[in-house]
Amino acid sequence: MGGRFEGRVAFVTGGSRGIGRAIVELFAEEGAKVAIIDLNEEALNQTTSELKAKGYDVYSRVANVTDASQVESVAKEVVDTFGSIDILVNNAGVIRDNLLFKMTDSDWETVMDVHLKGSFYCARAVQKYMVEKQYGRIINISSTSALGNRGQANYATAKAGLQGFTKTLAIELGKFGITTNAVAPGFIETDMTKETARRIGISFEELINISVSQIPVGRSGKPSDVAHAVAFFADEKSSFINGQVLYVAGGPKN
Repeated sequence: MGGRFEGRVAFVTGGSRGIGRAIVELFAEEGAKVAIIDLNEEALNQTTSELKAKGYDVYSRVANVTDASQVESVAKEVVDTFGSIDILVNNAGVIRDNLLFKMTDSDWETVMDVHLKGSFYCARAVQKYMVEKQYGRIINISSTSALGNRGQANYATAKAGLQGFTKTLAIELGKFGITTNAVAPGFIETDMTKETARRIGISFEELINISVSQIPVGRSGKPSDVAHAVAFFADEKSSFINGQVLYVAGGPKN
């Protein structure tokens, strides 16, 4: 089939919908073998069958990124199936938005666990295979919310934490031919932003219009916009770019 990721294996968490699916599709279109984990079995099965129908090599499994043993097991299965893991995209995410005085312990812990613990478990599980091969690309999905966002004390903290995680892995793993970078999306049309609209009591169209009015390029983001940024960091030619955060938001937020 050809493509810049021919012969590479890309492992994407939360890869069955939205941004994750767009990332998986782009890697597959450009020749990579793709491995997907997700908690949404229905969406995962649908995405897997649609990709396989196009002739792509796909591994998928229902797994929870907050369970270290599941993550280790999946990583081993992917390597046993495809021979390596060359690219990891820590995309799995969840929101439990609320103002600080309304935010519960569970709201806080759930968001921390998925974004931070999940990314830690996945990076730790795949790095040994990458070190052995002396090659790897780790891309963490952060957010413009890392700069602060009303009603998202948990999410903003987790996404900012991912940036520190990114820079630390860049320092530790760089000498093994492994780069670690982060992509920080702004407003992207996904199920997650639809949930935000429901939470604040407006239609999704209204939320889009409000958001676009504050975006310099004058449009909302699409999952494919994020996928292209991820692919840039995942490319072999990006080997001298390490520990960076790329904001995909249509212009500066502040």
